[in-house]
Amino acid sequence: MKLTLGFSPCPNDTFIFDAIVNKRIDTEGLDFDITIADVEELNLLASKNLLDITKVSYHAFCFCIQNYILLDSGSALGTKCGPLLIKKKSRILNDKSQIAIPGELTTANMLFSLAFPDYKNRIVMSFSEIESAILDDRVAAGVIIHENRFTFRSKGLIKVMDLGDFWEKETGLPIPLGGIVIKRVIPYRIQKSFERVLRNSITYALENPDISKKYVASHAQEIDEDVIQSHINLYVNPFSISLREEGRRAVNELLSRKNIKSDNIFVL
Repeated sequence: MKLTLGFSPCPNDTFIFDAIVNKRIDTEGLDFDITIADVEELNLLASKNLLDITKVSYHAFCFCIQNYILLDSGSALGTKCGPLLIKKKSRILNDKSQIAIPGELTTANMLFSLAFPDYKNRIVMSFSEIESAILDDRVAAGVIIHENRFTFRSKGLIKVMDLGDFWEKETGLPIPLGGIVIKRVIPYRIQKSFERVLRNSITYALENPDISKKYVASHAQEIDEDVIQSHINLYVNPFSISLREEGRRAVNELLSRKNIKSDNIFVL
């Protein structure tokens, strides 16, 4: 069976999908037509029900939950890994300041909205452009994700708030950033088959970390090996293997902020 599969070029995604894409493991008879795109592009594709399986921001999941169900494996979810609001040291912010966000449907935007509800002047741009937009004074500040979390200080920028810390202090739960969803119309046995394949791919990557390095580096925004490895270490963690009860509670808490309550969220 051939399925469309989307994930981002970020190191944590290419790391966990390497063994599937490069056929290092048994895929149980499943074949894949791969789309690699920025997470906001994937969010928009999911909102149009265009991919069979895809990485999405958990915020975006709120808007496509009628068509997709969440897999237990593959999530970017944890502690001390949230988006950061950053700015120039000299910049003073107020609720009229223009803030760059990496997408309307990103969890980063949702967290910023929760932490700074009065800051309505936002502009969407690719996550890779936000640091330079701040440095060039095109925006007052920006919410950064992915590799930028490890590079902003080297460019003379400072952290205003760790939005993940904000979430953790408010909820007592890890921050759910993104997960892997699969279409509800796909038969349950195929959903479970792919979940096994994905879990095996993650396990293989963790047990053989050097094998995926070339593939990961070929898609990464930052080429520094230490940045790439730090990114993987932060976002690929035990919750990536399985959400477990704590991870599912975190997802449910985020969905509840959008008044979404359902008994049919997870592939179980």
